Amino acid sequence: MKLRENIRNIAIIAHVDHGKTTLVDQLLTYSGTFKEHEQIESRAMDSGDIERERGITILAKNTAIQYKNTTINILDTPGHADFGGEVERIMKMVDGVILVVDAYEGTMPQTRFVLKKALEQKLKPIVVLNKIDRPNARPTEVVDEVLDLFIDLGADDDQLEFPVLYASALNGTSSLEANNQEKTMDPIFETILTYIPAPVDTANDPLQLQVTLLDYNDYVGRIGIGRVARGTIRVGDRVVVLKQDGSEKGFRVTKLFGFIGLKRIEIKEAKAGDIVAVSGMEKINIGETICPADHPEALPPLHIDEPTLQMTFLVNNSPFAGKEGKYITSAKIEERLKTQLETDVSLRVDPTDSPDVWTVSGRGELHLSVLIENMRREGFELQISKPQVILKEIDGKTCEPVERVQIDVPEEYTGAVMESIGERKGEMLDMINHGNGQVRLIFRVPSRGLLGYATEFMSQTRGYGILNHTFSGYEPIVKGYVGGRRQGVLVALENGKASTYGILHLEDRGIIFVGPGTDVYAGMIVGEHNRENDLTVNITREKHLTNIRSANKDQTSIIRKTRDMSLEEAIQYLNDDEYCEVTPESIRLRKKILNKNEREKMSKRSKK
Repeated sequence: MKLRENIRNIAIIAHVDHGKTTLVDQLLTYSGTFKEHEQIESRAMDSGDIERERGITILAKNTAIQYKNTTINILDTPGHADFGGEVERIMKMVDGVILVVDAYEGTMPQTRFVLKKALEQKLKPIVVLNKIDRPNARPTEVVDEVLDLFIDLGADDDQLEFPVLYASALNGTSSLEANNQEKTMDPIFETILTYIPAPVDTANDPLQLQVTLLDYNDYVGRIGIGRVARGTIRVGDRVVVLKQDGSEKGFRVTKLFGFIGLKRIEIKEAKAGDIVAVSGMEKINIGETICPADHPEALPPLHIDEPTLQMTFLVNNSPFAGKEGKYITSAKIEERLKTQLETDVSLRVDPTDSPDVWTVSGRGELHLSVLIENMRREGFELQISKPQVILKEIDGKTCEPVERVQIDVPEEYTGAVMESIGERKGEMLDMINHGNGQVRLIFRVPSRGLLGYATEFMSQTRGYGILNHTFSGYEPIVKGYVGGRRQGVLVALENGKASTYGILHLEDRGIIFVGPGTDVYAGMIVGEHNRENDLTVNITREKHLTNIRSANKDQTSIIRKTRDMSLEEAIQYLNDDEYCEVTPESIRLRKKILNKNEREKMSKRSKK
């Protein structure tokens, strides 16, 4: 069996914030891929605005590095389980993975998730313990944790013989030993060449190329990115795309791109093992196979985990509709959602009885909130409902998604956290006391119990707690009430501007969300009540002016700080009878029924 020894294809996988993208930066720099005069930004692979702001990878991306006459194709993958669709596709394009693990934090929920996907594809793993320069790094224990995780996930004997390297991606050092760091990435490169298998050379066989990623260019249209699984593809070739519905569509390869560093370069041909971008087919989709017309043979379809969470997207119909957004009609919103479906394989969009309402399903709150954030930045206005978990019938039983939750907190907060997770029907699996005042708690919790929990958790732990969770599977539904928001809300009585006088008279009723001068409308949520019921309030009222001088006239009124909510916090805060109104400039919470009398009538009916 002939191999293409001058190529290696690997993916970098890790829990979020363990340093994958920073490590890719160093590999690009030390390989000499960038010329001396070229500037490389930190986290060069995270090109999206939201990725840079949040410090997370959302979309998988590929780069190619030249090292000792070998092309190493590296695919940087997301660490969040919400973007698992990206991770699963990438595993089909590579022969091995570099698992990056924080030398202090050790294995985390998403480490388990991404490693499970790699082991299922029988890929060869290399383990890199990153952040080895941290003063509290514990490399020996973390290597044991990684080995336990491999065994727990059913790794075969070959996969268990993984090499371990130690690195500080931030400082650009790596080595084969924990305490002998050198300013080089050679140990990682050499281990890739030695340990990751080279692709099999099948250049003379009929072509097979499965589209795994999509891109778009104004000049050449849609671009399909994938690995040549078999054969050779050339510019000018007449080929067919085997569509997901079983049909065939012929096209001519107009352009072919290879990768070097962060750039795409035009090439004339690519062979088995190469990762390339192909243009010429306007309606190509993820998972479809490109092959010769006289030898149509599709590769197995890509398996993608089903969505676990759904939300209702609606056209904005609040009194402020159309004031801040550019795209506000149902036609524009539907067109945008259809565009997203073309590249996001984990997303589902289903129409409803109303042309202005859609059910949008995804892998989690983060997955859906990133879509909504992108839409508002593009100029869209819309409303969204509280997220709901997706139930499934399995063996005649109604089942719900369940998550594995890992919480790291200072010891003094463990009681409060355990009590609150218990209220959300969580089951404790493990408790590890690290002996330095930090405790790690591991639970299994129904996904609906985690909706809106992040805000409560941060308050409970004074911001010192770290919460991570990943999808575990479906289990029979837990009966009874599972978590949820306890407090009621303060709802504006009428349209107008929030006044200093109105806010001051409400501060003893709860926490205010809006500042003086903010435009509000009847039915808009302007604060959180300090009791469990909702309260309609007049936040726009002004002080009546009289010619009588007050004894305390010179006292200055100071308003407490209002609570600002991010998009994710607002989504988590919602109750069943509320919407979040999202525009390019504002995020507002509102009641579904804006009129006070109608709301009260509906509330009475529901209690009967």
